[in-house]
Amino acid sequence: MSITTLFFDLDGTVSNNALGIQRCLNFGLAKLGFRTLTAEQIGPFIGPPFRESLPKHFAGIDVEAVLHFYRERYTEHGWSENALYDGMTDAIRTLYAQGFTIALCTSKPRVFAEKIIEHFELTRYFDGIHGPELDGRFDKKTELLAHLVGHYKIDPKQCVMIGDRDKDIEAAQHANTHSIGVLWGFGDRTELETAGARRIVDNPAQLVDAVHQFS
Repeated sequence: MSITTLFFDLDGTVSNNALGIQRCLNFGLAKLGFRTLTAEQIGPFIGPPFRESLPKHFAGIDVEAVLHFYRERYTEHGWSENALYDGMTDAIRTLYAQGFTIALCTSKPRVFAEKIIEHFELTRYFDGIHGPELDGRFDKKTELLAHLVGHYKIDPKQCVMIGDRDKDIEAAQHANTHSIGVLWGFGDRTELETAGARRIVDNPAQLVDAVHQFS
């Protein structure tokens, strides 16, 4: 069965927003009197929802309060503290020109994801931008991707989930889609292999060929 639809993660896959995430999360943590995070410590918080990751690392934290302050700074500054990975525009443009349906499937709130994709002038290539709502709906990527397979009315085996973390691969397995792990983001080969990635690529230039290997 040929591949028709590609779901891309955002942070760590399409763009690098580590600086914005670190600064905004530290803004929220400092407001509540918690220790802040260095650039080396921010990795575990990029990818998984904060409602899942914060309680694991900060005992007794009020996650909703942190999210309030995080979003306050992110809305004004954090979303733009962001850079496209070299080669991603070319890969997405090529796949679009080849006729694939392309959609974003991210753990970042949808309203911010839409703003970022528009900022990078990629909106024209995406059939949809999908992420959690601010109230927490679709916080779990497993739920979001399974929902999108139904939303697009496609067979799961016609889809590929492309992302840099184990959560992306686990979502693909849950939804019974194919998966490609990428190594330019915040996960490593061991994480992606352990999660069950069907294919792993080193750079965006390899994405097009990797997608066609499923056909």
